[in-house]
Amino acid sequence: MKSYLGFSRKESRGFLLLIPVLLLSGLSPSLVRFYKNRQAEQNFAHYLGQLDSLGKLEVQLVSSPYPTFNPQDTAKNTRNQKQLENLNRIPFAEADSITLQIVPGIGQATAGRIIKYRENLGGFHSQGQLLEVFGVKEETAVSLWEFFEFEPLIFRKIPINSVALEDLSAHPYISYGEAKVLLAYRNQHGKFLSEADLLKIKIFKSEWVEKISPYLNFD
Repeated sequence: MKSYLGFSRKESRGFLLLIPVLLLSGLSPSLVRFYKNRQAEQNFAHYLGQLDSLGKLEVQLVSSPYPTFNPQDTAKNTRNQKQLENLNRIPFAEADSITLQIVPGIGQATAGRIIKYRENLGGFHSQGQLLEVFGVKEETAVSLWEFFEFEPLIFRKIPINSVALEDLSAHPYISYGEAKVLLAYRNQHGKFLSEADLLKIKIFKSEWVEKISPYLNFD
């Protein structure tokens, strides 16, 4: 360089150091474009993936009101169906603590409580009363009605006009204090002729009177 360009040794070294800088300056626009294009392609691929996921979710939501899938539920339903194929659906009023244990989720203790509660009530007049039994969850009650037929049946009623205090308060729906008020009113006003007479006792709510009335005999 000194001979052909007239550069000194110092100028020659400076020029050699400048060459890489010039090369990088010339290549930098291409490198920037390459990086931007690559980043754009990655973002576009990610965007397509999100659209695909949303599309699958939308199809799932439209096709079924219950978008989540639980394999255990399917297996449980399959087992129940196989059991039902081998069983006669008898009335719930005829079920005992042994037959109730065929229902998934009902063991010996729960079955015993159901039978005892049904006996203490004098029978069930609605399916919802099963949920009043301690330990019986809603899903268990639903399963039970898949195995047993429900027919409203009250097999024992309370003779409200002759019952003693102890017997009246033994009913699950009637506390000792409520029984005392009922008998005190009967002693003062005479026999109860219908549910309407119970409503004359202002201390009692109409909902409670409706609840116990199916179990009362007004004869």
